[in-house]
Amino acid sequence: MTFIKKDIKVVIGAGEYNNNPGWTHTQEEELNLLDTTSWANKFAKNSVTAILAEHVWEHLTYEEGLKAARICYEFLKPSGYIRCAVPDGFFPDETYQNIVQIGGPGPKDHPAASHKIVHNYKTLSSMFETAGYDVRLLEYCDEAGKFHYNEWDGKDGIIFRSKRYDPRNQSKLICPSLIIDAFK
Repeated sequence: MTFIKKDIKVVIGAGEYNNNPGWTHTQEEELNLLDTTSWANKFAKNSVTAILAEHVWEHLTYEEGLKAARICYEFLKPSGYIRCAVPDGFFPDETYQNIVQIGGPGPKDHPAASHKIVHNYKTLSSMFETAGYDVRLLEYCDEAGKFHYNEWDGKDGIIFRSKRYDPRNQSKLICPSLIIDAFK
């Protein structure tokens, strides 16, 4: 008898989004990026095919983000990946930058109130590369504010807040994300 092993695909901090049917959607209370034990209680090491984190890593300091990347690395299969999206620190729009700034723009219940870092493609890439990943940039702005787009497939994880999927970004880029794939 042959058993077919199903790919394990995990969405971290899924919130109200359910853009990825067939993926395991989690919240911080059940799967903490900074706690190896919470991962070990759910998954075997080297067992996870893909991790999707849409607007999660900006809630971690650089050092916490590096620790989280290393923990995820332990649980990803060889050639597994993290698709990570964060606000883009190089997007040249003052209103956008005010909204995504460290500590957020308003009350404590505002989603950005717990932002600890605003990444750009250099800091996010460096963090994952330091943790041992090979990084591919998907959507990002460079230092001059120019937007870059490299083709990517939603079947590998949909990021709603993207040029590709967010209706607000179709005619003019209004709220982009910096999106990378980080491969083990």
